[in-house]
Amino acid sequence: MAAMSHRFSDDRERVKDATDIAQLIAEHVALKPKGREYVGLCPFHDDRRPSMYVVPAKRIFHCFVCGAGGDCYTFVQKHLNMEFREALEYLAERAHIPLTPSRPAPHATHGDHPAAPSRAELLAANATASDYFRAILRHPEHGHAARDTIQRRGITPDLADRFALGATADRWDGLALTIRSKSLHPAPFLHAGLLKKRDADASFYDTFRNRLIFPIADRAGRTIAFGARRLNDQDEPKYLNSPESPLFSKSATLYALHLALPAIQRERAALICEGYTDVIACHQAGFTNAVATLGTALTHEHARALRLACDRVVLLFDGDDAGQRAADRAAEVFFAEPIDVHVCVLADHTDAKDPDELLKRDGGPDLLRLAIDRAPHLLDYRFDRLADRAAPLGPAALARTIDAELASLIALGLPDADPVKRRLIVKRLAALAGLPDDAVLDSLARAEAAARARRRAPANDDRGNNPPSDPALAAAAALADLASKPLSNHDRLLGCLLAQPDAADAFDADALLDLPAYGSPLTQRVAIAIRDQRRAGLPHAIDDVLAVLASSDPDAVPAATTLVRRAAAECDHDPQRLRALAADCAASILSATLKPRPPASPSELIEAKRLEHARTGGNPRALPGFRKPST
Repeated sequence: MAAMSHRFSDDRERVKDATDIAQLIAEHVALKPKGREYVGLCPFHDDRRPSMYVVPAKRIFHCFVCGAGGDCYTFVQKHLNMEFREALEYLAERAHIPLTPSRPAPHATHGDHPAAPSRAELLAANATASDYFRAILRHPEHGHAARDTIQRRGITPDLADRFALGATADRWDGLALTIRSKSLHPAPFLHAGLLKKRDADASFYDTFRNRLIFPIADRAGRTIAFGARRLNDQDEPKYLNSPESPLFSKSATLYALHLALPAIQRERAALICEGYTDVIACHQAGFTNAVATLGTALTHEHARALRLACDRVVLLFDGDDAGQRAADRAAEVFFAEPIDVHVCVLADHTDAKDPDELLKRDGGPDLLRLAIDRAPHLLDYRFDRLADRAAPLGPAALARTIDAELASLIALGLPDADPVKRRLIVKRLAALAGLPDDAVLDSLARAEAAARARRRAPANDDRGNNPPSDPALAAAAALADLASKPLSNHDRLLGCLLAQPDAADAFDADALLDLPAYGSPLTQRVAIAIRDQRRAGLPHAIDDVLAVLASSDPDAVPAATTLVRRAAAECDHDPQRLRALAADCAASILSATLKPRPPASPSELIEAKRLEHARTGGNPRALPGFRKPST
């Protein structure tokens, strides 16, 4: 035992000696030299100004803000979510150093296994499954349909190998039989979502059948999950993904990041697509800095992973409503990040439905490159859309729109934005309202003062809590407020529409849902989901809206459930009372829109300008506030 421990210690030191810690960390975080040290953004807290120092001479790193620090093993364990043995093996492979063989673990029998497999067992199960899927893809009979699909999409064999594409046979027991033939215990495969258990006889069957398989890897290149696309159009759903596990979280994982990271760091830019095949097509065409989300909206975890490696992100979206919602969500996620974000909408440049289709056309790669180079900044994209919505509005509605946008931007972090970004935002809002910059600055100052007062208020309550600064904690606080504080009429109306959809028959719900006056960005996202369902002629009961939000905006799901719960409780779950409450809220909202507002926002200035213009014989409809400003 002592000899084994000594050899293990030798392995640890040999690998550490062969690892340049600055080079290692630079593979994951952009570092800049500072004397004999290097400095970069810390990946272990929400770092906006570089606070992590790497000291090659000491073979350590340290963050002076959050206190994270250690050696190469600590960094890999924390950043790549590995246990020590995994970190040792990862660094040894990276340094091409063979390790002393470890004593094999006792072989688990089919009937004896811990309830929760270890991370190592889950990784081994995924590796076994990946090998099986790749073997099926090469099989003359069982892989034929998948190979045809790959060929039709123009994916070369080399690229299929690079992305480790695989396939499953048109049967329910292919992987299950392979596991049994290798005398492997099914528990890790079951927990990894690769097998399912039959209720009738407790036997196992495959989760994925007759599908093209896209392995999903972590930043170290280890397979942690799978995406599976149907090969038969009659099968449902179109895509299946592995479930969440100790290895895999959809909200924190970007497809192909392990392959794209070198190009992202080299070009200091990342290209975010909407699907697996778009990423593969981009890599094949030379856009090797392309990644994709996994069927979810962008999250703060995605933003953090990217800002550590680059300075510019381009969001490559379709021009449909879903793409626009994704861009709106990206604005929320990236607003406070020290990174430039641009939006490339394919529909503005081509009739191709996605990058995959565009890149197959003659001149497609050149057109995509041009579209990426000309992609507007995310804030320009946001304000252009705001201007489109504001163009037909009257003065009062325009003022409310400006107020709502200011409130939304303040909630996203405008008070802490750098002066250049802040000034650009003020100028765009001023142009939109037809007002001097100073008028918007005054309105912004008042709104910020009110926001600060609201943030200070909890500090004086019995609990003595301070407002959270972490985005996740801030979101939790906003949700807590939604659950406990009095609701606005707008939010009560949303709850009624979710709980009793036919309540909308008594008034013009679509007009009310178009009003940008909801209490917070959180509930505004629920309003947008209801509005989009109605516009598409689809039901908007709570179950329908939750299904939409779960795939497009999961962070808004708790807000929707809170709204419907509070509305139902207020009316004792009585349908008639819900209809009556909805009608009352609608009447109150409409009444409020007709009343003059106090001089606390740009609305008074717009109205005063309109009256003065009319008094002197001018045309009030020609005011800047009534038309889209030129860009």
